[in-house]
Amino acid sequence: MSSSPFVKSYLFAYNFLQASSWTISLLSIVSSVLSSKTINGGAYSAAGYLISVIQAAAVLEVLHGAIGIVPSGFLSPLMQWSGRTHFILAIVGQINEVQDSPWLAITLVAWCIGEMIRYPHYALTCLGRCPYWLTYLRYTGFIIIYPTGLAGELLIMYKALPHVKERNLYANFFSVFPFSYYQFLWAVLLVYPFLWLKLYLQLFKQRKSKLGKAEKHHGKRKKM
Repeated sequence: MSSSPFVKSYLFAYNFLQASSWTISLLSIVSSVLSSKTINGGAYSAAGYLISVIQAAAVLEVLHGAIGIVPSGFLSPLMQWSGRTHFILAIVGQINEVQDSPWLAITLVAWCIGEMIRYPHYALTCLGRCPYWLTYLRYTGFIIIYPTGLAGELLIMYKALPHVKERNLYANFFSVFPFSYYQFLWAVLLVYPFLWLKLYLQLFKQRKSKLGKAEKHHGKRKKM
């Protein structure tokens, strides 16, 4: 990570805004579920627009990695951003029939919880003040949160397939290719779990390293 005070201030502000936005999204979903007493339909109408905006804005994280102000590199952030953005904008945002699915609500809640841990961790790390418990939560919570989100995404994409085929969705754009969006989405469904697994296993490798360093640093601070 860059040691420039300006870059650190920018990254702190970016991560703080993302954390706040995901928190607002989760509170909106919870409020909707409590008022309607069902998880069917309320999640997307309550927070879908905000989640779409902040997920699209996360393309900045691809840029951060590309220009080297964070150590994540370019490829992993691009894979995560493109997968989620395609899901929320190209599929959920365009197909009303999947917006009422309880699996979408579960997916969005999993996204919110994951980002409510990840972004504060990044923000406080920029300041050099990230507590050990938050680092532990960052590199442990994903073990359950990420597979839950994956299951929801796959089920929603599968549920969207008949509607994509019926409407010949994005026909104009895909007219220049030898395949339709329906066929493209099938291909995404087949390869998505394998790409996701690569990122998931990478997080396990990071977990061992990050928790070891954090525990060592936390032990030194307690002795001081």
